[in-house]
Amino acid sequence: MEKTLKNTPLIKAQNIIKTYTTGAGEDCTFYALKGVSLTINQGEFVAIMGASGSGKSTFMNIIGCLDKPTSGDYFLDGHNIVNTRLDRLSEVRNAKLGFVFQGFNLISRTSALENVELPMIYKGIPAKERKERAMEALKIVGLTNKEHNMPNQLSGGQQQRVAIARAIVNDAPIILADEPTGNLDTKTSYEVMDFFVNLNEKMDKTIVLVTHEDDIAGYCKRIVRFKDGNIVNDTPNKPVYSLKEGA
Repeated sequence: MEKTLKNTPLIKAQNIIKTYTTGAGEDCTFYALKGVSLTINQGEFVAIMGASGSGKSTFMNIIGCLDKPTSGDYFLDGHNIVNTRLDRLSEVRNAKLGFVFQGFNLISRTSALENVELPMIYKGIPAKERKERAMEALKIVGLTNKEHNMPNQLSGGQQQRVAIARAIVNDAPIILADEPTGNLDTKTSYEVMDFFVNLNEKMDKTIVLVTHEDDIAGYCKRIVRFKDGNIVNDTPNKPVYSLKEGA
């Protein structure tokens, strides 16, 4: 994959508006996003925060190419993808983005190794290479001896680590994490966040993470807050990794 230079915008949203129609007439148009503009450079670790209904999840769906804005422009790694065909959009997602969700989204009757291999199947990567890359990704998240376990044989934290391995196996430059610690206890949450820190600092992954928890946002280097479809605050943050130690 072509390497992106530091301080190069990987994500650039310009005046993004997203509306939903709840009935007939102008009064029945709901504005989920009201002209949001945000740039995220290569190597950043950004927390997206806001109350339910603030627009943060809608924004994440758009930058994750899971939804399209009503108007505005969205540049992903320098390419405006607003008018990209659906078949091409799935290719872009698979190449540029890795996803980690609150509910893990693992296939229940499939081993950890096979779950991690899944994105590579969509890319047509041969079986031997798939296995080698999946094993390496599991090694990175500390699950070398769990490759044959089914999800129900893994703890919540281990399942989320499988999901992280799946997100990085295609070497996507961007990881989008939607409440990745929402189903985990505090200790396990901090352990999972350590892996995100490692991905950002040692593997140079750009990470955008949705959370409503201040201590989880404390791991990130920038905090963007949404309210009523707008960005109301965007500030740098000095990460406090010692949070996991109870500081």
